[in-house]
Amino acid sequence: MKAALVVMALCGFSAAAMAQDGPSEISSQAQPVEQYTYSTHLDIAKVISVDEVPNVCSVVPQHMTYEDSQGKRHVLEYQVMGNGCSNG
Repeated sequence: MKAALVVMALCGFSAAAMAQDGPSEISSQAQPVEQYTYSTHLDIAKVISVDEVPNVCSVVPQHMTYEDSQGKRHVLEYQVMGNGCSNG
């Protein structure tokens, strides 16, 4: 009987933890994307993530998620050359 109660309690805690993780991931994905230009003033205190550069031979958009010195999270889009070009 006690084992069943422990299992039910653990399942309840797991569900509550997953419910708390979901909205934070969605809210970070719903961040407005800022377009980088040469005149953009960057206040980057901490880089959270950077997209992987695709294996194509063209200019592609890249996204960097970072926090500024005030702790506010930003998503910046800029252009990079893909990794798929060969010099031969």
